[in-house]
Amino acid sequence: MINPVQLIRDGSGRPTFAVLPIADYERLLEASDEAAGVRAFDSFRAIRPETYPAEVVDQLVNGEHPLRVFREYRGLTQAQLGEIVGLKQAYVSQIEAGARAGTAEVLKRIAEALRVDLESLI
Repeated sequence: MINPVQLIRDGSGRPTFAVLPIADYERLLEASDEAAGVRAFDSFRAIRPETYPAEVVDQLVNGEHPLRVFREYRGLTQAQLGEIVGLKQAYVSQIEAGARAGTAEVLKRIAEALRVDLESLI
C-alpha cells in the first residue's frame, strides 16, 4: 500500500512538512475540534461550582446541620465518613448534633471528603 502522506525534509533529512490528502486533513481538523471541545468542557466543569438539588438547599435553609445534609447527599453513613477522615463515628455524630464543634483541621478533612467548601460546613 502506498503511503498517501508525503514528507518534505530539510537539508539534514529531518521531516519539516507533511503533505496529505485533503480528506485526511479535514478528518484531523474535525478530531482536533472535538478534542478542543472536550478540553473546554472539562475546564468549565473544573471552575463551575457544584449545584445542589432543591431538597438539599431546603434542608440547609431549614437549619439542618450542614455536615449531616452533605454527608447524606453524598450517600455516606457517619461511620463511613469517619473512616474516610480518620474519626470515630461518635465524633461525627457529636459534630452533627452540635455537641462538638470540631477543630479546623477536622472540619477541613471532612469538607475535602464531602467535596464541599469548608465554609459550607460552618
